[in-house]
Amino acid sequence: MSTVIPKTGPVAYFSMDVAADSAIPTYSGGLGVLAGDMLRSAADLEISMVAISLLHRKGYFDQRLDSRGNQLESPSKWSPENHLTRLGPKVSLLLEGREVRISAWQYRFVGITGHTVPLIFLDTDLEENDAADRSFTDFLYGGDERYRLCQEAILGLGGVSMLRALGYGDIHMFHMNEGHSALATLALMEERDRQQSQYRLSDGEIEAVRRQCTFTTHTPVPAGHDRFSSELVWRVLGERRADVLKQLRVLNDSLNMTELALKFSGFVNGVSMRHGEVSRAMFPNHNIDAITNGVHAATWTSAPMAALFDRVIPDWRRDNCFLRYAIGIPLSEIRQAHAQAKRDLLHQVRWLTGSQLDEKVFTLGFARRATGYKRGDLLFTDLERLKRIARQVGPLQLIYAGKAHPRDDGGKAIIRRIFEAAAKLNGDVRVVYLENYDMALGQLLCSGVDVWLNTPLRPQEASGTSGMKAALNGVPSLSVLDGWWIEGHIEGVTGWSISDRDAENDSDAEAASLYDKLETAILPLYYKEPDRFARVMRSAIALNGSFFNTQRMISQYVRNAYQRAADPHQQFLG
Repeated sequence: MSTVIPKTGPVAYFSMDVAADSAIPTYSGGLGVLAGDMLRSAADLEISMVAISLLHRKGYFDQRLDSRGNQLESPSKWSPENHLTRLGPKVSLLLEGREVRISAWQYRFVGITGHTVPLIFLDTDLEENDAADRSFTDFLYGGDERYRLCQEAILGLGGVSMLRALGYGDIHMFHMNEGHSALATLALMEERDRQQSQYRLSDGEIEAVRRQCTFTTHTPVPAGHDRFSSELVWRVLGERRADVLKQLRVLNDSLNMTELALKFSGFVNGVSMRHGEVSRAMFPNHNIDAITNGVHAATWTSAPMAALFDRVIPDWRRDNCFLRYAIGIPLSEIRQAHAQAKRDLLHQVRWLTGSQLDEKVFTLGFARRATGYKRGDLLFTDLERLKRIARQVGPLQLIYAGKAHPRDDGGKAIIRRIFEAAAKLNGDVRVVYLENYDMALGQLLCSGVDVWLNTPLRPQEASGTSGMKAALNGVPSLSVLDGWWIEGHIEGVTGWSISDRDAENDSDAEAASLYDKLETAILPLYYKEPDRFARVMRSAIALNGSFFNTQRMISQYVRNAYQRAADPHQQFLG
């Protein structure tokens, strides 16, 4: 595949969190995992890319759950020295009138040909900084508004400075993964006007910056976009930078980081077809395209399924499109590979919880951030009906996982409600909740359950990628039609839908639809027609695994973003 992707100049990819490895807790969920998968595929496809993030010495947090589902948080424990290489250069950034020094660490993604993509972690934990400034790169998505703005300044402004200090003087494109790094656009404008005491950029110079920038938005609701008060911006960034933002008409009563990135990016995209539609309605004065997310196939395919692909489709790692040919794999071999993945998962469940689940029982999986719009407790709307389905149609067992943000009381309440439901279902439906969900656990869950459940409030699922990981492993989805599932869903072929796409959000009606699909379609197929169920498994791989991957995704970015945004003949709306 790499031979047909047009070559571009070097790309700098900015992301507040990146999942480089399960042992490096610098990610919280989907955004960081997507960033890591993007960089893994860039390495596989020999794309010239470097990434910038923050070190997050104390990670997101480690989660523990008590017997009632109360979430207990503690800082993640890890040592950068054991996983990363410290780099020599340091740069300075003025924050609140103080000079904050920034150092760097490096992780390298190694592709299938040996090509590497460096990930640069920025670190302020230096002796020359005061104690408060040293903590700026401690917690991912922690602290108050001031802490977050300082972090975003370090990522955007400090990130560009560090790239230059490391010798990356020829960056062709700056790609901002969400608005956290939007101040990188200000850094690029400053580079064009270093010598002037009064900041005055021509329209042509601003347009030149826009042609250097790509912005991917992941947030489908206005409340999710970072916004900082003008008073805080003036205090943290200083008078000169705040005045520039005001002149550029992005700082009024507040600074919206998404608006800043939108205004100064030549290419902007949402992360699914539906999310593109939602984003265009939210920001009607901007051109917003869509490039649907994907996952790194080799990372998320279980060992037994990968061994099957290696034998039957030997080029699948080099070119994920070959997964289309999974349609020719005998059903018995699909079942056998999945059965081993299921055993691996249930073995880990027993090790973590002491609960021994039955590998012959239909197993439903749900693992994602615990927050209101994800509706992790929708399945438990009618416990008596769920019991009746298990007794009359076929037994089922449920595996849950996911963290709630420390300040998300609603998300924490959902976890408690799942624990309460599990207690009431005891004896009829087995439910386990796995704590401290991370990449390693995600790999086991997505590959080892029988069906993957997703129940978001529409249109708040920008994309979702866990169902894509499941599809690679022959695990079909049962999902609300939102995000990527609108594109990946073929009823009874790649999985099943909950309600119709155009129906209004109605949790009771959607729960009823969920129960109907389990009772009349999925469980009868699983227990009475295993070959037909295996055909759905195989179709999920061939149709969805071959498309919803980061090889396809990054090739679209190269063609539609990196090349198109830099084209001097391309016109953009401001």
